[in-house]
Amino acid sequence: MKRTIYFLIVIALVTASCDNELIQNPNTSKVADSFYSNEAELEEAVNAVYASLQFTGNFDTAIPAMGELPGEDAYDQTPANDGGVYGQLDDYNVIAQSGLIANIWKDAYVGIQRANIVLNRIENIEYDSEEIRKNRIGEMKFIRALYYFNLVRIFGDVPLITKEIINPQDSFGQERTPVNEVYTQIAEDLAEAIDLLPIRNESNKMRVVKSAAQTLLGKVELTLQNYDQAKLHLEEVVSSGAHNLVDVNEVFSTSNELNEEIIFAVQFSSGINSNSEGSDAYRMFNPTGRVVGNLTGTKGHGVLKSDFYSLYQNNDQRKDVYVGTLESGVAYNNKIAVPTTVVGDAESDWVVLRYADVLLMLAEIENELGNQTNAINYLNQIRNRVGLGDYNGLEDKSSVFTEVDLQRRLELVWEGHRWFDILRQNRASEVLGISDNAKLLMPLPASQIAADPALQQNPGY
Repeated sequence: MKRTIYFLIVIALVTASCDNELIQNPNTSKVADSFYSNEAELEEAVNAVYASLQFTGNFDTAIPAMGELPGEDAYDQTPANDGGVYGQLDDYNVIAQSGLIANIWKDAYVGIQRANIVLNRIENIEYDSEEIRKNRIGEMKFIRALYYFNLVRIFGDVPLITKEIINPQDSFGQERTPVNEVYTQIAEDLAEAIDLLPIRNESNKMRVVKSAAQTLLGKVELTLQNYDQAKLHLEEVVSSGAHNLVDVNEVFSTSNELNEEIIFAVQFSSGINSNSEGSDAYRMFNPTGRVVGNLTGTKGHGVLKSDFYSLYQNNDQRKDVYVGTLESGVAYNNKIAVPTTVVGDAESDWVVLRYADVLLMLAEIENELGNQTNAINYLNQIRNRVGLGDYNGLEDKSSVFTEVDLQRRLELVWEGHRWFDILRQNRASEVLGISDNAKLLMPLPASQIAADPALQQNPGY
């Protein structure tokens, strides 16, 4: 999974697209029809779905930036550079012509089409193991759900496509599906995935496993404020015993990737395929001009405000581990390891789901349900892991929420959660001073609107 297996072959077979076409059909159907004829070939298609997670518009740079830059803790040091697309996120003035927004849309639908190809064909291909076939179906449903979860939170109504598109013309005329219907499909995919996926073990921890689907479904239900359902799914992750908190120095260590705390991560590896398999996150999101050894070229599109760094108490073990500072006082995300090859080839995986998030979501849920004692018990697991000791503040709902929210910021900084946390809590006005609700959704890419008039733009763009 660390390598994109047969990358060029899969790209040629699965991703044929044109700038002037609506990008929902990355499939050359005649070639694909003749290629996916046995288990080995379909396994290549499965690997291609995983590979799509590494795309620029997915978890290489765009989704992390989307999840952090609009929040209150991160900012863009060089907002005019690289077409201004990161600065627009920071300043809430994203335009429909943004290349970053276009990449999010395009790369998500490429991944969705790839998953749909596997799901459409896998039942008709002989597998040596029916258990593996079931696992692969679960993996594809999870990844498809993850893509739609990102899309619906970013754009609102989006075209819901759950079948392989064979004829390119079928891409046109697809109207946007209401948010509630998209969420229904996400929940259905994840519920099916939970039944099909295996429990995590040493041989499969690089793939999607049951706890990943349970965690994502819990996050989906929390986003919809279905607290009882969210609690049910997240408690299943806790009771499974598959995951635990690890030492803060080991959570993001490249020598300890896919440790017990990691539930699902998009995997990157440096020094492979002409340094093309690493992440670009280090280059894009580290302070401008940061120099480590002979390594230069950082872009400064996602650094941290100095007042955020000061939120860490001196005895908080996350300080200078999760977040670092330069002599200038500029703070930065220290969860991405310094590349050893070239600046755009970081080895660090991008962590999508981890156990600390599960505990903090449960703390928030219990607090919302009026169970402050349970909320504090979950909260204390996070606090004690980093040397802060038990929470000793007021135990009313507002006070506990404030502490949970603070610990989410300190624990999950630059993992792509903050903006989405603020959105689901309906606190954009309170936290960020955003009074225009139109700014809470991104514009659909102008190129997509131009390609297909069936797509209507979001209000305000």
